[in-house]
Amino acid sequence: MINGIDRGQNPFSGSPEPRRVLDLETWTASGIPLLRDPREFVLELHQHHLPQPGTVVVAVLDALHRLVASASFTPWPHDTDGWQHRNALLTHLRRIIPHDLRRSEPTRTAVLLRCRDGAPGWTEQDGAWMWALRDASALHGLRCGAYIGLTPAGWQVLGDGRGGRNPHAGSWADGPVHTVTELPPRSALDAPRNHRTRQQTADQAERGEDAARSPKSEPPWAAARVAAAEPTRRTGTG
Repeated sequence: MINGIDRGQNPFSGSPEPRRVLDLETWTASGIPLLRDPREFVLELHQHHLPQPGTVVVAVLDALHRLVASASFTPWPHDTDGWQHRNALLTHLRRIIPHDLRRSEPTRTAVLLRCRDGAPGWTEQDGAWMWALRDASALHGLRCGAYIGLTPAGWQVLGDGRGGRNPHAGSWADGPVHTVTELPPRSALDAPRNHRTRQQTADQAERGEDAARSPKSEPPWAAARVAAAEPTRRTGTG
């Protein structure tokens, strides 16, 4: 045990089974703070990240339960131990928000949402992620918050019984596709061409006005040019 946190077995023991796991009873009894409005929070987090099965989303709430930072990622399939999950969470927490280790007590809370296939309810891998969330939160100066499972049946805050049918693990397919909508509108594409057309029309009108203001008799050099060209035209048609 280090700093009051049970680190589990040696991470280099080579055992293929997860070693750092929290069962649901231990998790529920550990005093996890409740989400103020879980339905709205899950919906907001889902809209931000559109998680697919296999995706993990870690979020940070401030003292007023407002979302201040979040990150989503897909862990390596062979990483099944809580120690590995903890390292992944710490990496992303350090990228999205400074630590609060200098505070006498945590004011911000880390929350985790895991999107997966399968039946709802606690699994051993959920227990490994619970251990990881608790450990990563302590090492980053945060409170350990709720753990949310997102499955085909809907969402569920494990340990407090609250949940709903939407969003679910397949809801990411209903999200917006940012492709054509990000292109400039057709009017914006035509604007330079329309500007050139208007400019050419204005230039032609200006030349027409200049011609109307000029004397009717042509200068001598123009007459000489026509006289020289006239015999050539007659020869060509004869």
